[in-house]
Amino acid sequence: MKSIKRIMQVATAALLLVAPTVSKAQYTPTAENLKSRQEFADSKFGIFIHWGIYSMFAQGEWYLQNYPIDKTEYAKAADAFYPHRFNAKEWVAAIKDAGAKYICFTSRHHDSFSMWDTEQSDYNIVDATPFGRDVIKELAEECHKQGIRLHFYYSHIDWARDEYPLGRTGRQVIGRDNAKADWPAYYDFMNKQLTELLTNYGEIGAIWFDGKWDRDQDSIPFNWQLDEQYALIHSLQPACLIGNNHHETPFPGEDIQIFERDLPGENKAGLSGQSVSRLPLETCQTMNGMWGYKLVDQNYKSTETLIRLLVSTSGKGANLLLNVGPQPNGEIPAAALERMKEMGEWLRANGETVYGTTAGDIPAQEWGVTTRKGDRLFVHIFDCKEQELTLPLDCKVKRAFTYSDKQPVKFKKTKEGVTLMFNEVPTGIDYIVELVTK
Repeated sequence: MKSIKRIMQVATAALLLVAPTVSKAQYTPTAENLKSRQEFADSKFGIFIHWGIYSMFAQGEWYLQNYPIDKTEYAKAADAFYPHRFNAKEWVAAIKDAGAKYICFTSRHHDSFSMWDTEQSDYNIVDATPFGRDVIKELAEECHKQGIRLHFYYSHIDWARDEYPLGRTGRQVIGRDNAKADWPAYYDFMNKQLTELLTNYGEIGAIWFDGKWDRDQDSIPFNWQLDEQYALIHSLQPACLIGNNHHETPFPGEDIQIFERDLPGENKAGLSGQSVSRLPLETCQTMNGMWGYKLVDQNYKSTETLIRLLVSTSGKGANLLLNVGPQPNGEIPAAALERMKEMGEWLRANGETVYGTTAGDIPAQEWGVTTRKGDRLFVHIFDCKEQELTLPLDCKVKRAFTYSDKQPVKFKKTKEGVTLMFNEVPTGIDYIVELVTK
């Protein structure tokens, strides 16, 4: 009987592995979810945080994968992980001051280490480190106090747990027993962890999944059982949004669409190119080169570049999720803090032209982008070489003036649209002209 039972278990697991990737189950978002979607779309700016024991190696978040490392030896780093300078209050205050409306925190990355007091594994920041504090609990409490939404990044793949059936990554990791691959057990583990995250830490804005691309080279599509998992999340917190960084058109049950290192509709980084849906949109980008802390990566984008990236993203009707990789001691790098502070200063003066806007009437141009709020069209000029700028507009313009000081800007209707006429060539990070349209 035992052998028959085991055969049936194996057969069931095999069927799960080769079933279609996601069912065609219908998903009807609740009123709470739709409200959350709108709030998300209006927020426009969030901070991504990649932080875990990989930061101790100062080689980025893929260190376990990128080098032939024994998983047991890698795990020993947890015993020395003591981020004594971590201060949730200071983190959230700095992020709020930057003008960001939400934080997306890596609860568990591909290396298997959990950043909260999970009951599903001792390999977590409370049980496996001398630090012994639940940083997610502290972060959640502070986010709720300071009015910042908290989202959780959660990895679908795991390079250290034997139960996860390896895809195209993690194959350099030493010490795995791939014969112990057990998708049903791993799937159960994930869902229990997600239940913890959505039960023990208050209201959560979104779950941000990553890793489906790990099995995009399988000859038979892998069944991630996403529909059941999504249903679980929405049953626990109906307003919680679900996004999946799978680089594909959104599946049923997803509430936002994610683009990695590219604006919606672009594919400069080679990770996007999927069609743009009608869901709220978000593009994630690094502040320097890596997601996780890397000692030698000091190639931070300038504040000017980051502000223009935020505005350009808004011009596409999307949010910018800008990444920070904290140091192993728990501090946000000084270079990141400096840029966040400067972005906050700019947003306090100009945030009205970003927050709560939709994509502008004009697609991105060499000179800049546009955003819209009701009958107000904001023309964001990055690079104008002449005193005149012709906008390919069909709508009628009632008034035009500089956003910063409300000085009138002359304009005329032409065959090409509307031409703005300046007293001098516009300069600066973002020269904003407000048009009141009919």
